[in-house]
Amino acid sequence: MARNNFAPAAEAKAPDFISWHVANRGEKAFWTKIGAAWFHRDRKGISLQLEVVPINGRIVLRTPLDDEKKEPGA
Repeated sequence: MARNNFAPAAEAKAPDFISWHVANRGEKAFWTKIGAAWFHRDRKGISLQLEVVPINGRIVLRTPLDDEKKEPGA
């Protein structure tokens, strides 16, 4: 019988920030969620994971709302 040498899966940590692409069109701003960010253990840096990379507008990092923290895969 083969041994299972894999470590147990680490529990996913909720992101410290949600990354948003913000595009201004006239007086309106359109916000699209594009990824997430986590503090490093020593809190001296941040890892940013983007699902898409916008070519215009700006990227904004915001702390997640309580309901965003509960989303699976967030």
